[in-house]
Amino acid sequence: MKGYWIVKVNDLHPDKQKIYKELATETVKKFNGRFLVRGGKNITMEGREFERNVIVEYETFDLAKQAYNSDDYQNAKKILGEDKDRLFAIVEGVE
Repeated sequence: MKGYWIVKVNDLHPDKQKIYKELATETVKKFNGRFLVRGGKNITMEGREFERNVIVEYETFDLAKQAYNSDDYQNAKKILGEDKDRLFAIVEGVE
Protein backbone atom coordinates (compact mmCIF):
# COMPACT_ATOMS: atom_id res chain seq x y z
CA MET A 1 0.00 0.00 0.00
CA LYS A 2 1.16 3.50 -0.73
CA GLY A 3 2.08 5.84 2.08
CA TYR A 4 1.42 9.56 2.36
CA TRP A 5 2.80 12.49 4.29
CA ILE A 6 -0.11 14.80 5.07
CA VAL A 7 1.05 18.12 6.45
CA LYS A 8 -0.87 21.26 7.44
CA VAL A 9 1.24 24.33 8.23
CA ASN A 10 1.00 27.91 9.41
CA ASP A 11 4.23 29.62 8.36
CA LEU A 12 5.57 31.35 11.49
CA HIS A 13 9.12 31.97 10.22
CA PRO A 14 9.33 32.39 6.42
CA ASP A 15 13.15 32.55 6.48
CA LYS A 16 13.43 29.19 8.28
CA GLN A 17 10.59 27.70 6.21
CA LYS A 18 12.45 28.47 2.97
CA ILE A 19 15.58 26.57 4.11
CA TYR A 20 13.46 23.72 5.50
CA LYS A 21 11.52 23.47 2.23
CA GLU A 22 14.74 23.06 0.19
CA LEU A 23 16.12 20.36 2.50
CA ALA A 24 12.79 18.53 2.85
CA THR A 25 12.41 18.51 -0.95
CA GLU A 26 15.78 16.78 -1.25
CA THR A 27 14.59 14.10 1.19
CA VAL A 28 11.35 13.57 -0.71
CA LYS A 29 13.31 13.09 -3.94
CA LYS A 30 15.84 10.77 -2.27
CA PHE A 31 13.02 8.45 -1.17
CA ASN A 32 11.22 8.71 -4.54
CA GLY A 33 8.33 10.66 -3.07
CA ARG A 34 5.98 12.66 -5.25
CA PHE A 35 4.28 15.90 -4.27
CA LEU A 36 0.55 15.66 -4.92
CA VAL A 37 -0.32 18.89 -3.11
CA ARG A 38 2.10 21.68 -2.26
CA GLY A 39 0.45 24.89 -1.18
CA GLY A 40 -2.10 26.23 -3.59
CA LYS A 41 -5.60 27.49 -3.00
CA ASN A 42 -7.49 25.89 -0.13
CA ILE A 43 -10.62 26.29 1.96
CA THR A 44 -11.02 24.85 5.44
CA MET A 45 -14.60 23.63 5.66
CA GLU A 46 -14.34 22.23 9.21
CA GLY A 47 -11.74 22.39 11.93
CA ARG A 48 -8.76 24.61 12.44
CA GLU A 49 -7.46 26.81 9.63
CA PHE A 50 -3.95 26.27 8.22
CA GLU A 51 -2.31 28.43 5.56
CA ARG A 52 -0.62 25.64 3.68
CA ASN A 53 -1.27 21.98 2.89
CA VAL A 54 1.20 19.42 1.56
CA ILE A 55 0.63 15.81 0.51
CA VAL A 56 3.54 13.61 -0.56
CA GLU A 57 3.00 10.13 -1.98
CA TYR A 58 5.49 7.28 -1.43
CA GLU A 59 5.44 3.79 -2.91
CA THR A 60 4.82 2.24 0.51
CA PHE A 61 3.79 3.24 4.03
CA ASP A 62 7.15 1.95 5.32
CA LEU A 63 9.03 4.11 2.81
CA ALA A 64 7.07 7.18 3.98
CA LYS A 65 8.11 6.37 7.57
CA GLN A 66 11.73 5.80 6.52
CA ALA A 67 11.83 9.15 4.76
CA TYR A 68 10.45 10.92 7.85
CA ASN A 69 12.88 9.15 10.19
CA SER A 70 15.89 9.64 7.91
CA ASP A 71 18.80 11.77 9.10
CA ASP A 72 18.22 14.02 6.08
CA TYR A 73 14.64 14.84 7.03
CA GLN A 74 15.35 15.11 10.76
CA ASN A 75 18.08 17.65 9.98
CA ALA A 76 15.66 19.61 7.79
CA LYS A 77 13.07 19.56 10.60
CA LYS A 78 15.63 20.95 13.08
CA ILE A 79 15.75 24.15 11.00
CA LEU A 80 12.18 24.92 12.11
CA GLY A 81 12.99 24.33 15.78
CA GLU A 82 10.22 23.92 18.32
CA ASP A 83 8.44 27.14 17.37
CA LYS A 84 6.21 25.74 14.62
CA ASP A 85 2.49 25.39 14.02
CA ARG A 86 1.74 22.30 11.99
CA LEU A 87 0.18 18.87 11.89
CA PHE A 88 2.16 16.05 10.31
CA ALA A 89 0.67 12.60 9.72
CA ILE A 90 1.86 9.54 7.84
CA VAL A 91 -1.12 7.66 6.41
CA GLU A 92 -1.49 4.36 4.56
CA GLY A 93 -3.37 4.50 1.26
CA VAL A 94 -6.30 2.28 0.32
CA GLU A 95 -4.69 0.69 -2.75
